[in-house]
Amino acid sequence: MRKAQMTWLLLFVLIVPLMAACGNDTAETPSPPPLAETGETPASIPAGNSDLKVALVTDLGRVNDGTFNEFAHMGVVQAQEEFGFLYRYIETQAMADYTANIQTFIDEQYDVIVTVGFLIQDETLAAARANPDIIFIGVDQFYADDNVLPNLIGLQFREDQAGFLAGAMAGMMTQSGTVGIVAGEEIPPVKRFRNGFNHGAQYVNPDVNIVGTYVPSFIDSALGISTAEQFIGEGADVIFGAGGPMGSAAIRAAAESGVYVIGVDQDEYNTTFGRGATPGADRILTSAIKRVDVAVYDQIRAVVEGTFASTGIVVYEAANDGIGYADFHDAADDIPAAVQQRMAEILQMLVDGTLTTGVDPVSGDPDPDTIPDPVPFEG
Repeated sequence: MRKAQMTWLLLFVLIVPLMAACGNDTAETPSPPPLAETGETPASIPAGNSDLKVALVTDLGRVNDGTFNEFAHMGVVQAQEEFGFLYRYIETQAMADYTANIQTFIDEQYDVIVTVGFLIQDETLAAARANPDIIFIGVDQFYADDNVLPNLIGLQFREDQAGFLAGAMAGMMTQSGTVGIVAGEEIPPVKRFRNGFNHGAQYVNPDVNIVGTYVPSFIDSALGISTAEQFIGEGADVIFGAGGPMGSAAIRAAAESGVYVIGVDQDEYNTTFGRGATPGADRILTSAIKRVDVAVYDQIRAVVEGTFASTGIVVYEAANDGIGYADFHDAADDIPAAVQQRMAEILQMLVDGTLTTGVDPVSGDPDPDTIPDPVPFEG
């Protein structure tokens, strides 16, 4: 490595701050310097964990992306601060890098490797089979039947429930009668978001017009913005972005133009809208929360405490606080009390199982047998 590159990398390793993974706080990890794809968050190592090494391989994008990757990173950081261990991550630049990024940490003899996203599932499974002494935690990954391994756990989420909540909010808040969803790539988690959103909007507003599409990228901000603009042109006055940084760009642009928006994964008021400092912050109604941070933390804690046991997958849903919706923040005064009350009622019904989303929780496809009958909002 050239001296300049080494200097940059050394500086980056030294300055990456520890962050508390507290609910929806924004990660403040600085962007890595040129040519550096890895980062490390050093900690005071308590006795008993000094030899433990935990790594994370992001999906496309960075650990401070404001949504999916960041929440996974925050979960590891929370565990690191509590238990103390060496933590490093690699920010994936292209899907072709998945295998090499995982192999980096295998070669460096890491004990736990967290991989983020459905798209890295095959590479994670192959690595787990070849390295039975390493524990692999796969976010948004599904392992069943012959793919259940004692050293591999898939963390699944009921995105259909989060999407249903977002759709209900959109369906109650629209004045034009048209709502939109800018969704990421057509993979099961995103399908759950989109079909849940559609059914949630129709549950409270049977006559609602829904415009939406799958965008073939999670990181193409320009495509997210142009898609949102297209939907605004078609009359949408509430837009849900469910596609990582691409979706975040879409709702930021829509909010700046005066349209109501809904965030995803973590509270995007805090991230995408800078805790209210970014233009359009008063237009974000809520965010569909998916507690990736809690799920990752839970599994690392199990490793540290010696209770890790894989059954293939663990499902996080409304019933175990894995799914919910964010505070209304600056938009609270715009949201009628009746809407706020109905949102709380819908969440509670999802928690206690008296309301279904009409979405297959594995494939993400619509399940006609479980689509709830509409209960129109009369606010």
